Amino acid sequence: MALRHAVLAALLDEELSGYQLAKAFDMGVANFWHALPQQLYVELAKLEQEGLIAGREVVQDTRPNKRLFRVTPVGLAELDRFTAAATKPSFMRDDLVVKVQAADHVDAGALITQLAERAIFAAAKIELFEAMLWKMRGERTEEEFLRHGERIGPYLTCLRGLDFERANRDWYERTITVLRERRPDHG
Repeated sequence: MALRHAVLAALLDEELSGYQLAKAFDMGVANFWHALPQQLYVELAKLEQEGLIAGREVVQDTRPNKRLFRVTPVGLAELDRFTAAATKPSFMRDDLVVKVQAADHVDAGALITQLAERAIFAAAKIELFEAMLWKMRGERTEEEFLRHGERIGPYLTCLRGLDFERANRDWYERTITVLRERRPDHG
């Protein structure tokens, strides 16, 4: 997958400025695709040049003008082509997991500190995803929303992000417990 497809998917529901898109990537899209704001601005320019998105200037009185972007029919066709193509399985690539692999030969205290930081980060992401899910479904139950909601794609990807962060948090906490119990001083 390329950044282009993640940007196109993020622009499906509404027009967004580059700044709004960066915030969307920081909050929701980040559960399956990470990009820096600079990368997003470069990608927006490419997508517009290729006709996959269209931008329009919005004049603002008290602020600088901004450009809003939306997916074009050509962009939607590209997403359709991308969706129809076979995908490769995903693989975990995480420096912290490599560090834990070496746990028997390195300072466990440093690992425990890093794992605790990650657990805090995962807990914050869990809260974010739970709030986003609630906002999307409103007063409906999850089952009701999944049967009758207008747009379930963002909801389903948010559910995946929630499950991912819960599994991460649980693994961090379990690993911390194991490393602490195995330390000679149990500290």
